[in-house]
Amino acid sequence: MKKIWIGTNWKMTKTIEEGIQFTKGLREISEAVTSNLQLFIIPSHTSLVPIKPLTTAANIYLGAQNMHWEDSGPYTGEISPRMLAEIGIDMIELGHSERRQYFNENDEAINKKVHAALNYSIKPLVCIGENIDQKKQQISKETLAAQLKVCLQNLSEEQAKEVLIAYEPVWAIGEQGIPADASYVAEIHDFLRNTLEGLFAEVGSEIPILFGGSVNHDNFLDYIELENVNGLFIGRAAWNIESFQVILQQLDSHLASNVSPIL
Repeated sequence: MKKIWIGTNWKMTKTIEEGIQFTKGLREISEAVTSNLQLFIIPSHTSLVPIKPLTTAANIYLGAQNMHWEDSGPYTGEISPRMLAEIGIDMIELGHSERRQYFNENDEAINKKVHAALNYSIKPLVCIGENIDQKKQQISKETLAAQLKVCLQNLSEEQAKEVLIAYEPVWAIGEQGIPADASYVAEIHDFLRNTLEGLFAEVGSEIPILFGGSVNHDNFLDYIELENVNGLFIGRAAWNIESFQVILQQLDSHLASNVSPIL
Protein backbone atom coordinates (compact mmCIF):
# COMPACT_ATOMS: atom_id res chain seq x y z
CA MET A 1 0.00 0.00 0.00
CA LYS A 2 1.24 3.48 -0.85
CA LYS A 3 1.90 5.92 1.98
CA ILE A 4 -0.96 8.04 3.20
CA TRP A 5 0.18 11.58 3.95
CA ILE A 6 -1.38 13.15 7.04
CA GLY A 7 -0.29 16.55 8.29
CA THR A 8 -1.09 20.06 9.34
CA ASN A 9 0.05 23.63 8.78
CA TRP A 10 0.10 25.58 12.03
CA LYS A 11 -0.09 28.93 10.23
CA MET A 12 0.66 31.80 12.65
CA THR A 13 -0.56 30.12 15.83
CA LYS A 14 1.94 28.26 18.02
CA THR A 15 4.85 29.68 19.99
CA ILE A 16 8.14 27.79 20.03
CA GLU A 17 7.35 26.14 23.36
CA GLU A 18 3.82 25.22 22.26
CA GLY A 19 5.24 23.72 19.09
CA ILE A 20 7.83 21.71 20.99
CA GLN A 21 5.23 20.22 23.30
CA PHE A 22 2.95 19.37 20.37
CA THR A 23 5.78 17.69 18.48
CA LYS A 24 6.83 15.65 21.52
CA GLY A 25 3.27 14.37 21.75
CA LEU A 26 3.08 13.63 18.04
CA ARG A 27 6.36 11.73 18.18
CA GLU A 28 4.93 9.42 20.85
CA ILE A 29 1.81 8.87 18.76
CA SER A 30 3.85 8.23 15.62
CA GLU A 31 5.64 5.32 17.27
CA ALA A 32 2.33 3.52 17.69
CA VAL A 33 0.65 4.07 14.32
CA THR A 34 1.03 2.11 11.10
CA SER A 35 4.08 2.65 8.93
CA ASN A 36 1.71 3.41 6.04
CA LEU A 37 1.04 6.85 7.53
CA GLN A 38 3.55 9.57 6.69
CA LEU A 39 3.02 12.36 9.22
CA PHE A 40 4.13 15.94 8.71
CA ILE A 41 3.94 19.28 10.50
CA ILE A 42 4.52 22.77 9.10
CA PRO A 43 5.37 25.25 11.88
CA SER A 44 6.30 28.92 11.68
CA HIS A 45 9.88 29.66 10.68
CA THR A 46 10.87 30.57 14.25
CA SER A 47 10.07 27.04 15.43
CA LEU A 48 11.91 25.07 12.75
CA VAL A 49 15.35 24.95 14.39
CA PRO A 50 14.24 23.85 17.89
CA ILE A 51 11.69 21.36 16.51
CA LYS A 52 13.99 19.68 13.98
CA PRO A 53 15.75 17.42 16.54
CA LEU A 54 12.36 16.11 17.67
CA THR A 55 11.45 14.95 14.17
CA THR A 56 14.84 13.41 13.38
CA ALA A 57 14.62 9.62 13.31
CA ALA A 58 10.84 9.89 13.79
CA ASN A 59 8.14 9.20 11.23
CA ILE A 60 7.47 12.94 10.96
CA TYR A 61 8.40 15.22 8.08
CA LEU A 62 9.18 18.81 9.02
CA GLY A 63 8.04 21.50 6.60
CA ALA A 64 8.23 25.28 6.27
CA GLN A 65 5.34 27.53 5.31
CA ASN A 66 7.03 29.57 2.58
CA MET A 67 10.36 30.58 1.06
CA HIS A 68 11.91 32.76 -1.64
CA TRP A 69 13.26 31.18 -4.82
CA GLU A 70 16.68 32.86 -4.62
CA ASP A 71 19.55 31.51 -2.51
CA SER A 72 20.33 34.98 -1.17
CA GLY A 73 19.74 38.63 -1.97
CA PRO A 74 18.16 41.93 -0.89
CA TYR A 75 14.78 40.43 0.07
CA THR A 76 13.96 41.74 3.52
CA GLY A 77 11.75 39.43 5.51
CA GLU A 78 12.30 36.43 3.25
CA ILE A 79 14.03 33.09 3.83
CA SER A 80 15.89 31.12 1.18
CA PRO A 81 15.92 27.42 0.25
CA ARG A 82 19.61 27.32 1.20
CA MET A 83 18.74 28.49 4.71
CA LEU A 84 15.95 25.94 5.05
CA ALA A 85 18.17 23.15 3.75
CA GLU A 86 20.73 24.07 6.43
CA ILE A 87 18.06 23.43 9.06
CA GLY A 88 17.31 20.08 7.47
CA ILE A 89 13.65 20.55 6.64
CA ASP A 90 11.99 17.88 4.53
CA MET A 91 9.26 19.76 2.70
CA ILE A 92 8.02 23.23 1.80
CA GLU A 93 4.42 24.40 1.54
CA LEU A 94 3.95 26.59 -1.53
CA GLY A 95 0.99 28.48 -2.93
CA HIS A 96 -1.38 28.41 0.03
CA SER A 97 -4.50 30.45 -0.74
CA GLU A 98 -3.64 32.90 2.04
CA ARG A 99 -0.28 33.58 0.40
CA ARG A 100 -2.06 34.11 -2.90
CA GLN A 101 -4.77 36.33 -1.39
CA TYR A 102 -2.82 38.47 1.07
CA PHE A 103 0.66 38.52 -0.46
CA ASN A 104 -0.19 38.49 -4.17
CA GLU A 105 1.65 35.27 -4.95
CA ASN A 106 0.95 33.89 -8.40
CA ASP A 107 1.54 30.60 -10.16
CA GLU A 108 4.70 31.83 -11.91
CA ALA A 109 6.33 32.69 -8.57
CA ILE A 110 5.27 29.35 -7.13
CA ASN A 111 6.87 27.58 -10.10
CA LYS A 112 10.19 29.31 -9.36
CA LYS A 113 9.94 28.17 -5.75
CA VAL A 114 9.17 24.59 -6.77
CA HIS A 115 12.35 24.44 -8.83
CA ALA A 116 14.38 26.09 -6.08
CA ALA A 117 13.12 23.59 -3.50
CA LEU A 118 13.94 20.62 -5.68
CA ASN A 119 17.45 21.96 -6.24
CA TYR A 120 17.97 21.50 -2.49
CA SER A 121 16.16 18.15 -2.25
CA ILE A 122 13.25 19.76 -0.40
CA LYS A 123 9.89 18.20 -1.25
CA PRO A 124 7.39 20.82 -2.52
CA LEU A 125 3.81 20.63 -1.26
CA VAL A 126 2.00 22.69 -3.90
CA CYS A 127 -1.38 24.04 -2.83
CA ILE A 128 -4.10 24.68 -5.41
CA GLY A 129 -7.77 25.56 -5.11
CA GLU A 130 -10.66 27.48 -6.59
CA ASN A 131 -12.58 30.25 -4.82
CA ILE A 132 -16.34 30.38 -4.38
CA ASP A 133 -16.88 32.62 -7.42
CA GLN A 134 -14.97 30.26 -9.67
CA LYS A 135 -16.99 27.36 -8.33
CA LYS A 136 -20.27 29.19 -8.96
CA GLN A 137 -19.11 30.08 -12.47
CA GLN A 138 -18.37 26.39 -13.05
CA ILE A 139 -14.74 26.98 -13.94
CA SER A 140 -13.23 25.05 -11.04
CA LYS A 141 -11.55 22.46 -13.25
CA GLU A 142 -10.17 25.04 -15.66
CA THR A 143 -8.79 27.04 -12.74
CA LEU A 144 -7.15 24.02 -11.14
CA ALA A 145 -5.69 22.76 -14.39
CA ALA A 146 -4.13 26.16 -15.06
CA GLN A 147 -2.65 26.27 -11.56
CA LEU A 148 -1.15 22.80 -11.95
CA LYS A 149 0.27 23.44 -15.40
CA VAL A 150 1.99 26.70 -14.43
CA CYS A 151 3.15 25.68 -10.95
CA LEU A 152 4.72 22.48 -12.33
CA GLN A 153 6.02 23.95 -15.56
CA ASN A 154 9.35 22.63 -16.88
CA LEU A 155 9.66 19.85 -14.32
CA SER A 156 11.19 16.60 -15.50
CA GLU A 157 9.47 13.30 -14.78
CA GLU A 158 12.11 12.59 -12.15
CA GLN A 159 11.51 15.94 -10.45
CA ALA A 160 7.74 15.52 -10.56
CA LYS A 161 8.08 12.31 -8.51
CA GLU A 162 9.18 14.45 -5.56
CA VAL A 163 6.16 16.79 -5.63
CA LEU A 164 3.02 16.63 -3.49
CA ILE A 165 -0.23 18.35 -4.47
CA ALA A 166 -2.70 19.66 -1.89
CA TYR A 167 -6.17 20.44 -3.23
CA GLU A 168 -7.70 23.00 -0.88
CA PRO A 169 -10.88 24.63 -2.20
CA VAL A 170 -10.72 28.19 -0.89
CA TRP A 171 -14.40 28.16 0.06
CA ALA A 172 -13.86 25.10 2.27
CA ILE A 173 -10.89 26.23 4.35
CA GLY A 174 -10.63 28.54 7.33
CA GLU A 175 -12.88 29.20 10.27
CA GLN A 176 -15.88 29.94 8.03
CA GLY A 177 -15.13 27.11 5.60
CA ILE A 178 -17.88 24.84 4.31
CA PRO A 179 -16.84 21.16 4.21
CA ALA A 180 -16.93 19.76 0.69
CA ASP A 181 -19.10 16.79 -0.18
CA ALA A 182 -17.10 13.61 -0.66
CA SER A 183 -18.63 13.19 -4.12
CA TYR A 184 -17.30 16.60 -5.16
CA VAL A 185 -13.86 15.84 -3.77
CA ALA A 186 -13.84 12.53 -5.66
CA GLU A 187 -14.74 14.26 -8.92
CA ILE A 188 -12.05 16.92 -8.52
CA HIS A 189 -9.33 14.50 -7.42
CA ASP A 190 -10.09 12.23 -10.36
CA PHE A 191 -9.73 15.25 -12.63
CA LEU A 192 -6.47 16.26 -11.00
CA ARG A 193 -5.11 12.74 -11.41
CA ASN A 194 -6.00 12.78 -15.11
CA THR A 195 -4.36 16.19 -15.49
CA LEU A 196 -1.16 15.02 -13.79
CA GLU A 197 -1.05 11.93 -15.98
CA GLY A 198 -1.35 14.18 -19.00
CA LEU A 199 1.51 16.37 -17.79
CA PHE A 200 3.78 13.52 -16.66
CA ALA A 201 3.12 10.33 -18.58
CA GLU A 202 5.57 8.23 -16.56
CA VAL A 203 4.91 9.38 -12.99
CA GLY A 204 1.60 11.30 -13.07
CA SER A 205 -0.20 8.34 -11.54
CA GLU A 206 2.21 8.30 -8.59
CA ILE A 207 2.15 11.95 -7.48
CA PRO A 208 0.31 12.12 -4.13
CA ILE A 209 -2.79 14.33 -4.07
CA LEU A 210 -3.85 15.44 -0.60
CA PHE A 211 -7.18 16.96 0.30
CA GLY A 212 -7.55 19.85 2.72
CA GLY A 213 -10.67 21.83 3.46
CA SER A 214 -12.45 21.75 6.83
CA VAL A 215 -11.32 18.18 7.39
CA ASN A 216 -12.63 17.09 10.78
CA HIS A 217 -13.49 14.07 12.93
CA ASP A 218 -16.80 13.60 11.14
CA ASN A 219 -15.60 13.53 7.55
CA PHE A 220 -11.95 12.48 7.35
CA LEU A 221 -12.70 8.80 6.73
CA ASP A 222 -15.11 9.69 3.92
CA TYR A 223 -12.32 11.58 2.16
CA ILE A 224 -9.48 9.12 2.72
CA GLU A 225 -11.48 6.25 1.20
CA LEU A 226 -11.68 8.01 -2.16
CA GLU A 227 -9.54 6.48 -4.89
CA ASN A 228 -7.40 9.50 -5.71
CA VAL A 229 -7.15 11.00 -2.24
CA ASN A 230 -3.67 10.03 -1.06
CA GLY A 231 -3.66 11.98 2.17
CA LEU A 232 -5.19 14.77 4.22
CA PHE A 233 -3.98 18.28 4.96
CA ILE A 234 -5.80 19.06 8.20
CA GLY A 235 -6.35 22.45 9.80
CA ARG A 236 -7.88 23.25 13.17
CA ALA A 237 -8.85 19.65 13.90
CA ALA A 238 -5.12 18.84 14.09
CA TRP A 239 -3.84 21.86 16.01
CA ASN A 240 -4.63 20.27 19.37
CA ILE A 241 -2.58 17.14 19.93
CA GLU A 242 -5.41 15.29 21.66
CA SER A 243 -7.74 16.06 18.76
CA PHE A 244 -5.12 15.02 16.21
CA GLN A 245 -4.47 11.82 18.14
CA VAL A 246 -8.12 10.79 17.82
CA ILE A 247 -7.95 11.17 14.04
CA LEU A 248 -4.67 9.27 13.75
CA GLN A 249 -5.77 6.41 15.98
CA GLN A 250 -9.09 6.03 14.18
CA LEU A 251 -7.34 6.08 10.83
CA ASP A 252 -4.80 3.55 12.04
CA SER A 253 -7.57 1.22 13.19
CA HIS A 254 -9.40 1.75 9.92
CA LEU A 255 -6.34 0.73 7.91
CA ALA A 256 -5.79 -2.35 10.04
CA SER A 257 -9.39 -3.54 9.73
CA ASN A 258 -9.13 -4.78 6.14
CA VAL A 259 -11.20 -1.81 4.98
CA SER A 260 -8.14 -0.18 3.49
CA PRO A 261 -8.33 2.93 1.31
CA ILE A 262 -7.94 2.27 -2.40
CA LEU A 263 -4.80 4.16 -3.42
